[in-house]
Amino acid sequence: MMTLTQLLNKSAARLKGLHPAVLAAATALIERSYAVGVPILITQGLRTIDEQDALYALGRTRPGAIVTNARGGYSYHNYGLAADFALLLPDGSSVSWDMNRDENQNGIRDWLEVVQHAKAIGFEWGGDWNSFKDYPHLQMSFGLSLADLRTGKKPTAAAVEAVVERIKPKEEQAMRTQMKVAVQVNGRKIADGWLENGVTYVPARKIAEALGAQIAYHPAANTVDITTIPQKGAIS
Repeated sequence: MMTLTQLLNKSAARLKGLHPAVLAAATALIERSYAVGVPILITQGLRTIDEQDALYALGRTRPGAIVTNARGGYSYHNYGLAADFALLLPDGSSVSWDMNRDENQNGIRDWLEVVQHAKAIGFEWGGDWNSFKDYPHLQMSFGLSLADLRTGKKPTAAAVEAVVERIKPKEEQAMRTQMKVAVQVNGRKIADGWLENGVTYVPARKIAEALGAQIAYHPAANTVDITTIPQKGAIS
């Protein structure tokens, strides 16, 4: 299994040029996703105005499919305030944009699990946009519009500090990866979990399977159901 350091190194080049607070937030997101068994790769960070214009030209004035509705200066990427991600596959080199994937088998789709961590840190998610949904996209506006940024405005110290405060539990997340515990059912190990503040966390699917129960995830209700299967001869 890839170590956290190796994983961070894979994204290092694409993290260069990001606003320091966004860089710290993206690093924290990689760490927190890794801690729950969902390794991710940052696929895009800072994008120059010229690079943005080149992307905007695809499907318009250049051959190819349309991949963005933003011209140069009209994307938070152009100001180092955005990052795109993908799920890193077990081979350590390929990535996936499959939003239904559940590699850690905890009944929660990996993509949405990453998004939950991203929002907790303070990222805005492109999947929440009403028009052009951009599911890999995460950004921090710091209360600034693109028009503000085009005039040269910068995030305020207070806005940056608010993000830093959200990232502070980073040390606790590092402890989580170190404090792994073996979870057993009837003396048989079924999974690795982690211990945090006296609470043991373990993938729900592993528990359900060990107990001979059925598990189902209902995305509309954001609910995981574990249903026990009656044993033969049992009185219900």
